Amino acid sequence: MTSRKFFASITAEEDKPFDFLRALYEGSIAGAAAGVIVEAVLYPIDTIKTRLQVAHVGGKIILKDLYSGLNGNLIGSLPASAVCVGVYEPAKQALLISLPEKFSALAHLTAGIIGGAASSLIRVPTEVVKQRMQTGQFASAPNAVRLIIAKEGFKGLYAGYGSFLLRDLPFDAIQFCMYEQLRIGYKIVRKIGLEICGWRIFPNCYFSAFPSFLEDNPLARRELNDLETAMIGAFAGAITGAITTPLDVIKTRLMVQGSAKQYQGICDCVRSIMREEGSHIFFKGTAPRVLWIGIGGSIFFGVLERTKQLLAKRRPIDMEKSSLLEQDSKL
Repeated sequence: MTSRKFFASITAEEDKPFDFLRALYEGSIAGAAAGVIVEAVLYPIDTIKTRLQVAHVGGKIILKDLYSGLNGNLIGSLPASAVCVGVYEPAKQALLISLPEKFSALAHLTAGIIGGAASSLIRVPTEVVKQRMQTGQFASAPNAVRLIIAKEGFKGLYAGYGSFLLRDLPFDAIQFCMYEQLRIGYKIVRKIGLEICGWRIFPNCYFSAFPSFLEDNPLARRELNDLETAMIGAFAGAITGAITTPLDVIKTRLMVQGSAKQYQGICDCVRSIMREEGSHIFFKGTAPRVLWIGIGGSIFFGVLERTKQLLAKRRPIDMEKSSLLEQDSKL
């Protein structure tokens, strides 16, 4: 069996054939676990961020009921995260196998967009209900859904859908790509460090002795540990959160306006904010957003990778190994 590309799967075991259903299943379970934990832990920061973005110039920020809408959001975030990662993982692996190694970043970007688009059908209604509860428009998720449909129709649950895609598709693409590329880069730097270490240990016989040194060193083969994954996830999340803050402000304004229809669309929202409040408003809530997504990135990717490792340990023996065992038993 030919060895897999180095870039083909930085999170999966090497020398494994691509299994679409397994990648879909394990990605869905890991994504659901990671998404729910992040939402539950960081929901208050998200509430503060939303209220900052909605408040107009001179408006006060209410710091009560920071967990308002959490239950309904958890119900929606579980399947949304499951779909996002469940679609991302097999799409990523398929693209990395089919594309040249130098296009690994493109594969990660594309897979992120596909996963984000698939999950948007669940994410958007969840986000609409959550943000309207965070701003005090409704007391419970069931009432929010019922009243939104009664006043605005079913399409009210998808208010700001275009702006949501405008924010989340770039967000998912950049965050996943940055995370994956940082993992690859970290492994390369670690390998270079071991090569330097090997040269210092074997200065006179480097080329003959070092391959054995590198092969025997567990640092050259091991996956990233939990702390390394969390740090890379935090960095990727924080940078992505800062870059996409203006898009998040537009999305939030469109989603919470309700039937008042203060803005007629994305372009009208941008023009109105520029004219009435100034361009600096597009970066309102940057600090809590970067904090929220930075911490969220560390938790999300940490839980994601740990869950995938646990699921990998529960995999049945590969058919290839099973046949070998059968042959050995007959001898």
